[in-house]
Amino acid sequence: MLDIFNTESFNHSMDPIELKNISVRKHDTIILEDINWTLLPGEQWAITGTNGSGKSTLLECLAGKRPVWKGIILMGSSKPQPGEIELLANDYSFNRIVNAGAEYYQQRFHAYEAERAPTVRAILTDQLRPIGTIDEKSVDLAPTLISDQTLDEVSELLSISHLLDHPFVTLSNGETRRMLLAKSLVKKPKVLLLDSPFAGLDTHSRSVLQGALEQLAQKGTRIVLVTTPGEIPDSMTHVLELNEGKISNHSSLTQFKARPTQPSYLPLPTAESLAQFGLPQANNFEVAIDLRNTRVRYGDSQILKGINWKVKKGEKWALSGPNGSGKSTLLSIITADNPQRFANDFDLFDQKRGGAGASIWDIKQKIGHISPELHLYFPRNTPVHKTIASGFFDATGVFFKKLSPAQLDKVQEVADLLHVDDLLERDFSALSKGQQRLVLLARALVKNPPLLILDEPCQGLDQQATENFKAIVDAICNNQERTLIYVSHYPSEIPSCVSHFIRLDQGSILSMESTQPNTQG
Repeated sequence: MLDIFNTESFNHSMDPIELKNISVRKHDTIILEDINWTLLPGEQWAITGTNGSGKSTLLECLAGKRPVWKGIILMGSSKPQPGEIELLANDYSFNRIVNAGAEYYQQRFHAYEAERAPTVRAILTDQLRPIGTIDEKSVDLAPTLISDQTLDEVSELLSISHLLDHPFVTLSNGETRRMLLAKSLVKKPKVLLLDSPFAGLDTHSRSVLQGALEQLAQKGTRIVLVTTPGEIPDSMTHVLELNEGKISNHSSLTQFKARPTQPSYLPLPTAESLAQFGLPQANNFEVAIDLRNTRVRYGDSQILKGINWKVKKGEKWALSGPNGSGKSTLLSIITADNPQRFANDFDLFDQKRGGAGASIWDIKQKIGHISPELHLYFPRNTPVHKTIASGFFDATGVFFKKLSPAQLDKVQEVADLLHVDDLLERDFSALSKGQQRLVLLARALVKNPPLLILDEPCQGLDQQATENFKAIVDAICNNQERTLIYVSHYPSEIPSCVSHFIRLDQGSILSMESTQPNTQG
């Protein structure tokens, strides 16, 4: 049991947290309206709801990071001190949390950047030197306020002790989430706010997090987390349900689990809409990907260890493996984002490394791609219709190319398919995280590419949106002209069209199988 999380020293640690008639606006849109909610001592709350219902905004209000438009939030007899309330946002919040180290994450696939990036230990103990520091001895850092005991106990709690001296850019998405949770926990918070903490975590990491939350709750840390109904930890005592910015229900966890679910589904694509969407373009190849003994190394760390993998046109693959197994690095070779692609022998679309003289943009033109990294760094101040249209040009900022009538029609078609057509004139930053993910999915589909690489595409989507997206993937991939690579830690999220499976572990292929006869096995 962890002694460092004893919160009895806080005079107001057992006071209720009260939200009285609060409403919140984001730009010109009301996100939360007339919220009345009391969190009593000893209660641990899970918040659920559909995409855009205001879940993340509610956590931001509790953390004091978003002002309320109307109403008041009471946090006890005195104002909370820095570090007593910690929010782990669902977008990692790198620019705010890691500060000077943020630029390194954007260069995570560059070996040189990995060598000069800060370690996990430096991040957790606030020992980050300014960007561009050449001589480390030239910068005097203030002594850390984090004791070795605290660092060791938090690292052990979250199973990241073995990562403390690793450059943080070499971490997987799941390992990064655990690191940032540790960043909050070393401050010994009284209230811990977690937004979709299980997203992107493999089975082992989810188990580690559930155990950590149980220990924290037992020692008095008050926990409020946003999650899906199927992933509410047993350590929670109550559930708050939101719908369109209002509280639709609140109950004990026992009552919530006993209540029968009544799922509702968005309309599925029609044969007419799919016919209009059409077959992919630029599909004059037989083998989409042929990797031969592919290796990637950062310093002394071998990330990929001789990967041999052939993906033929029309095949639908699921790529899986635990956090840190090398999935993102493998995909970065295919998408031309990793500079070590030049040191490897592989074919893309029947051409060596994508073709002699082929640019990165020639390769990307045939690939529709979404990943947690793209979501993290996509420019926020972009209208939704431009965000989707940027997929034609593989750009991430505001572009100035004039769209053709056919391209304008395609933006509308894909927006209709994913039910984001009512968001087209809104700003990307004004959307919920789940809505943003759907818009980025539309961006991946808009140019109708022959190869779709969907890296955890349902991360941040509610159950209804997830089921609808799976149905859309099945529908548009129901032909031999579309090739698919689909990454997920959840078997339930994998579309039924997938018939080939590859699993990585520690940079090597652990297994490869097919449910179809006479195919690569």
